[in-house]
Amino acid sequence: MPAHSKVQDMQEALRWLEEGKTYQWIVDEYLRKYHIETTISMWAALRRRNGIDLRIVRDEALIPWAVAPKHRHAHAVAMLRAEARRRAGKQLTPVTEDMLDTWLRGLAADDAVVHYDPTTDAGWWYVPRREGIDNDLIREPERRTGRRSGVEGEDE
Repeated sequence: MPAHSKVQDMQEALRWLEEGKTYQWIVDEYLRKYHIETTISMWAALRRRNGIDLRIVRDEALIPWAVAPKHRHAHAVAMLRAEARRRAGKQLTPVTEDMLDTWLRGLAADDAVVHYDPTTDAGWWYVPRREGIDNDLIREPERRTGRRSGVEGEDE
């Protein structure tokens, strides 16, 4: 069965995608509202077919590293992604907005920045800001290791 045949209300589905609802939210909502099981890949394909921009914003200034799969869901990188979305003018959920604001206040209070070391189990660290070097939210790396400019991980 083609994926679009599961879509009960195309205008509603496209609106949700344009609003930036997560694929998981849409999957859950479809099950709740219509009792229809869908998949994340179905919604991603619908988004692509209709030319709707990705919700994810890739910002090499904030995430200049190739992030190892085991580190892609850590709080620090989630907050860096949220800040990238905010800087790109994307709308954040109220919960994400509050979490990000709290996280940014903590960094500022500690005069700390985010450091990434893929060779460690934790991966992400908060380290003291270096005056005149670390001018944003991250420890400026000696070398940027993203797979290509602006990409932190192809499957993000």
